[in-house]
Amino acid sequence: MKKIIALILVAVMLTLTFTSCGVKGKTLAEVKEAGKLVVATSPDFPPFEEMEGDEVVGIEVEILKLICKELGVELVIETMDFDSVLSGVQSAKYDCGMSGITVTPDRQKNMLFTDAYYVAAQVIVVKEDSTIAGKADLKGKKVSVQTGTTADEGCTDAGLDVQAFAANADAKAALTTGKVDAWVVDNLTALQMVEEGDGLKILDEYMTEEPYGFAFAFGSEDLVEEINKILNKLIEDGTVQKIFDDFGEVYVKPE
Repeated sequence: MKKIIALILVAVMLTLTFTSCGVKGKTLAEVKEAGKLVVATSPDFPPFEEMEGDEVVGIEVEILKLICKELGVELVIETMDFDSVLSGVQSAKYDCGMSGITVTPDRQKNMLFTDAYYVAAQVIVVKEDSTIAGKADLKGKKVSVQTGTTADEGCTDAGLDVQAFAANADAKAALTTGKVDAWVVDNLTALQMVEEGDGLKILDEYMTEEPYGFAFAFGSEDLVEEINKILNKLIEDGTVQKIFDDFGEVYVKPE
């Protein structure tokens, strides 16, 4: 009986393993057949994506619109928290993820990425009267971040007292209301949100510098290859530069 139970358990585990391994992203042909690219995003990361009424707008939206036009498919955007973007792409629930996603070695173990289209920096935001002047001063301080981002990972790995929030607006509010001492976030998002007022400033010293790309599930290799061709053309002919210019943002081209 014990042998039978053991065999049943092994069979169940193998079934689960094969089921998990069987999750694959759409191929180029499947996306074209469907006539749409379903993209997951957390629209609280201006200027890359944010809500304007009922519409998601931003730099990444404009880039993907052009990519979808070249592919001959419709861009369909689904909104959610940042954590759900990554897990949804990894499980192939969505075809693509866009949320200012940094390409890291750990993330590359779980999903595919396009070539980088932009190099970002994670910056430290504090109140104007703060005595914090750089990374070294964050020890023993409370730091707000968006959950699941590289700011979250980096600050946690650095041993800081991290307060994570689903939205950057909440991470910023934690700083303005005095619940935390600093907020770590992408530089362009920081520039835009700090301009709203609230007595905040951005420190000169960066936390990190990071490449951004679009995320896909394993199995979408030929789709990513085709998108890379389109993306690199848009970078080289100055189209991506123009999109950043249109949003009034500085473009840092990947090397």
